Amino acid sequence: MILPEGIKSVLIEEKIIQEKINELSKLIDMEYRDIETPLVVIGLLKGSFIFMSDLVKKMSTPLVVDFMIASSYGDSMENTEVTILKDIDTHIAGRHVLIVEDIIDTGITLTKIEEILSTRNPKSMKICTLLNKPSRRKKDVNIDFNGFDIDDHFVGGMGLDFAQKYRNLPYIGIVSQD
Repeated sequence: MILPEGIKSVLIEEKIIQEKINELSKLIDMEYRDIETPLVVIGLLKGSFIFMSDLVKKMSTPLVVDFMIASSYGDSMENTEVTILKDIDTHIAGRHVLIVEDIIDTGITLTKIEEILSTRNPKSMKICTLLNKPSRRKKDVNIDFNGFDIDDHFVGGMGLDFAQKYRNLPYIGIVSQD
């Protein structure tokens, strides 16, 4: 395989990712098999869109899809501000919610999103992520459905980007920092 300029190696191959998505979809379907209203699946943009698309196509659970865009900035954990640039349109009070993330790194942004959504009184709220970087965690995050734990690499592919590049790669590649 010829890798694009800037990708030094493949971390997780496409076939392995698709097998994991199949596994996650079955686990999620099992978790929500008895719900009475459609599951609200919320993708955190931009990075989650490809993973989320592949995931919901494999699920049999009745669902509705919505999206949020959050921006975080600050010099430290104490000073990090999270701004919602695009909020969900779906009312989630009394509904089961599944937040879909591409990668959980420090956990700061996701923790703020959970706090915001929990004020809207969902019946339950769970998290599904394609990638998890536990070594970078600054805030505890309870991940209910985890694709892969990875080391502290800059990665691209499956919706994840580095400087807006590599989102369309069907695998997870390690980005060269040279």
